[in-house]
Amino acid sequence: MAIVVIGGHSRSVGKTSVVAGLIAALPEFNWMAMKITQYGHGICSANGEPCDCVTDDHTRAITEELDRSGDTDTSRFLVAGAKRSIWVRTRQGMLAEAMPDIRRKITGAENVIMESNSVIRFLRPDLYLTVLDVENADFKDSAREFLDRADAVIVHRTDSAPKWNAVSLKPVQGRPFFQIEPPEYVTAEIVEFVRNKLLLRQPALT
Repeated sequence: MAIVVIGGHSRSVGKTSVVAGLIAALPEFNWMAMKITQYGHGICSANGEPCDCVTDDHTRAITEELDRSGDTDTSRFLVAGAKRSIWVRTRQGMLAEAMPDIRRKITGAENVIMESNSVIRFLRPDLYLTVLDVENADFKDSAREFLDRADAVIVHRTDSAPKWNAVSLKPVQGRPFFQIEPPEYVTAEIVEFVRNKLLLRQPALT
């Protein structure tokens, strides 16, 4: 089983679109898709609604997506061709408590593609790609922390200087950079890079 993780420095930079694009472009990998969301203080992980609960039942929730309307991120993964799609919600800073459940969920999958940054703290994927948009000034701590773990960078094409402050791209100096222009989030070069990396890790057929 190969594990691919797609991260990004903020919301709305195209992480979900990259995941869906890779699922559609690489159907031979029979993907299980997973989106990991961490909610801040006062938000219930069970349903994403305001909540003051402190019970374990509300600190995390894992559900399998069955809807194929394409109206949610995890539904988009199914529409793209994922064999299964899972949504993991945890309270901020409590992803560790969900990891045993996550590992059980992916057991037996042929290949897994995850949308997350923080999961890098708890597992070592076969491939980690990070999505950057210099027009977006927000830069998550988790994206900054694991930037040096990225095998490649997917960056929105622009002539503008980055709007984020005090962020250096030196940790990924020398790694492949792939430029994208939405609505195209996955180019042929990105697909070939991912395919080759995953095929190289698989044992040769005898």
